[in-house]
Amino acid sequence: MFDMKLVVRVKLLPTPEQAAALEATLRAVNDAATWVSTLAHNQRVFRNYDLRKHPSSA
Repeated sequence: MFDMKLVVRVKLLPTPEQAAALEATLRAVNDAATWVSTLAHNQRVFRNYDLRKHPSSA
């Protein structure tokens, strides 16, 4: 009847190598999100499905 969400906070304790890989991954994800946001703004395309089928996103 009711949906309940469970939120858990975790603390990562990566090795220096893992921390570098995590940072690189997060930067790549952020760069991709920025690219999509810029594309959406410039092309005035904002719906998720429309962005996925947009020719520039391939």
